[in-house]
This record gives sequence, structure tokens and C-alpha cells, in this order.
Amino acid sequence: MNVRGVFIEDTFAEAFTMRVARLIITGRSSRWAREATIKLTGFATSVIGCKCEAAIERELPPAETPDGRPGFSVLFMTMSKDDMPKRLIERVGQTVLTCPTTACFDGLPGAPDRVGVGSALRFFGDGFQVSKVIGGERFWRIPVMEGEFLVQEKFGMVKGVGGGNFLMLARSADAALEAAEAAVDAMSGRDGVILPFPGGVVRSGSKVGSRRIKSMIASTNDAFCPTLRAITDTQLPDDVNSVLEIVVNGTDTEAIAGAMRAGIDAACREGVVAITAGNYGGKLGPHHFHLRKIMNAGARA
Repeated sequence: MNVRGVFIEDTFAEAFTMRVARLIITGRSSRWAREATIKLTGFATSVIGCKCEAAIERELPPAETPDGRPGFSVLFMTMSKDDMPKRLIERVGQTVLTCPTTACFDGLPGAPDRVGVGSALRFFGDGFQVSKVIGGERFWRIPVMEGEFLVQEKFGMVKGVGGGNFLMLARSADAALEAAEAAVDAMSGRDGVILPFPGGVVRSGSKVGSRRIKSMIASTNDAFCPTLRAITDTQLPDDVNSVLEIVVNGTDTEAIAGAMRAGIDAACREGVVAITAGNYGGKLGPHHFHLRKIMNAGARA
């Protein structure tokens, strides 16, 4: 399969099940809602080292937020349901509670699994906090020096998918970066999808484990490192000199497949030789995103 001269490998991206919460963060202005959101999602690229993965899903106009103020929707993901409460409490408490004018609401109100967040953060109020039940949901008003911080007591949690991906094999670093930027632009702002790495792009793709240090969970994906082509079992064609990866997390496989289709199509441009994906023979995760099947589905649509 070729898309505008770019070869689409007959392979699949291998992803795994994660737990997902959606946070709605609002502020007096988009500036302050964004400031809290950026801090909340900082150092949240991979569970390998960050214990969670999070990113902005999309910006929300006042008409789409619970309190009628500007806001942002964030997807927050952990590997287990037991991990979610601790990570949410840590991050909301240190980044949203501390940020001027902000409030924090649950973005998955119908989810049967509920995680206590405001119920823990209320203790910061030192006994002066008050609550109110609206529409069957409890909200906490925590006094702070600026005024009050409003936070929902519990947040919904559902099963999601982490680790959808594709790799862009390019003739030069400039061509790889241009393709990655175009792909990110095409994938950003879609419901149910986040790109957790910096700017949505990964330059340091990894493989499971290490050849030399047995205690390492992951190490550099040497098969795709151009500088190691002569001394490793390379998977790179001779004319490829730079590779970038995009990792896609989401609420379900359909959302991820749709984002991958848009991203791959945008990445098929001058200077890109091929598009492939990272997998481990199907042993890592149960969700498999076959690149040619995804692109064929888009053609039929």
C-alpha cells in the first residue's frame, strides 16, 4: 500500500488497556484554565517513568463547561484502577487547587466506577470547607486566600486504551519533523484522544527491556536508530536517516483508529519513505491497530 508515494507497512501497532478519567478544568479566563491544565499534565508522558499519562483533549468554550467559564478537557490515564485516586489527588491538589480562579469537574459523569478526589482534597480546608449536592453529585468549596476552590467530590473512571502508535521513516530529520508536525495538527482536538508526549511526538522510541541491563523496563529501540544501522539488526531502509513516533491514547479503539488514520494521511508527504508501527508480536497488549486496515477503512468512508 502506498499513500502519495509513502509505503505503508503491513504491520500493526500494539496497545494495552488502561484506566481513564476525564477532568474539566475551568477558570475566569482561558489563560488561567490553561495554566492549571499545563501543570496538571506535566511529566505525564509514559507510565514507564511518570506513573500516569495525561494531555489536553481539547479546549472547551463556556457553553460546554459546568460553570459556564472557559475551560479545557483533559484525559488522565493510569495502568490500574488502584493507581488512579493517588495520581489524581496529587496532581489536582498541587496544580489546580493552587492556580488562581480555577475549578475542577468530572468529565465522565455516567461512569460506574467513581474515584474520590474532592473528598480527599477537602481536608485542605481545615474544617472550614463546605459541600453542596447538585443533581445528585456532591461538590466541595474549599476556602483559599483568593476566595474558594470548587471541586467535584468524585470523578468517573472507565477502561481505555494506551499505546496506539505509528512511526514515520524519513530521509532527513527536517522531513521527519515536518511530517510529525502535520500529523499532530491533524490528530489534535479530537474527542476521546490524547497525544501524551512533548508536542505529541516521540524521538526516543523504546523496546521492552534491555540487552545489557536486565533491571531496565525499557531501552532505546535500536532497530530504528539510524546511527546504529551498521551494528544492530536494523529495520531501516538505506535511504532513511531519521525516525519519529507518535503515540496515541484514547477512550476506545475507534477514537484511536480514527486519529491514526488522520495522522498517517497527513504524514504521507515529501521526504517520508514509509510508515510503520511498534509491536512486540502481539505479546504486550490485546489491542492491535493494523495500519493498512485503518487506511482502507478511511478510503471506503
